[in-house]
Amino acid sequence: MIDVLVSGAGGRMGQAVVEAVSAETDMQIVARADPALEPGDGVFADLSSALAATTADVVVDFTTPATGFANTKASLEAGAHAVVGTTGFTEDELEQLRQLAAGEGPNAIIAPNFAVGAVLMMRFAQMAAEHLPHAEIVELHHERKLDAPSGTAALTAERMPGHVPIHSVRLPGLVAHQEVLLGGLDETLTIRHDSLSRKSFMPGVVMAIRDVPTRSGLTVGMEPILGISS
Repeated sequence: MIDVLVSGAGGRMGQAVVEAVSAETDMQIVARADPALEPGDGVFADLSSALAATTADVVVDFTTPATGFANTKASLEAGAHAVVGTTGFTEDELEQLRQLAAGEGPNAIIAPNFAVGAVLMMRFAQMAAEHLPHAEIVELHHERKLDAPSGTAALTAERMPGHVPIHSVRLPGLVAHQEVLLGGLDETLTIRHDSLSRKSFMPGVVMAIRDVPTRSGLTVGMEPILGISS
């Protein structure tokens, strides 16, 4: 049985993670952490209190760019594996986490997007850009998403040649959507992925929770877990 602590459990993604983990037979929620929740049995106002009071195999973090690095660092230092959907990490922060996850220490998986279709979209865009190098990205998210561009858009652009402009849209009614538009001589190609609800991310999150105890070090992106070359 994998004991899971959910950081950011009061948010929309955190609530979806709690529901998804609770439905699995090989894992269980042992604690939830979020300042928006009323502290009680297994519920804590902050991650540090939850880590001190419980023993979790895996911490799942869906919080904010301002707290994601500190939460992931605290989880690894406490000896818990980390599955992180929070975005906005700098290269220096990733290097610090890579060092913490090195050797025999706990492991970490950080993914800008856990939706299988989104991972495939990024890979297809990378392949297409080899033949249609003129491209732009439009990413659309709900109005509460704090970072722009999104981690998915930034990673997509990073994997494509040249400078790929990113256009960010934040509107009520959206969940998570991305278009990669590529142009050539008298032709265009559009690659689009839509997450219609937060449930779309949960199969990938559950997969990462199962995978992280045996995947050594820091893994960025879901591609290695899905067996997709990036």
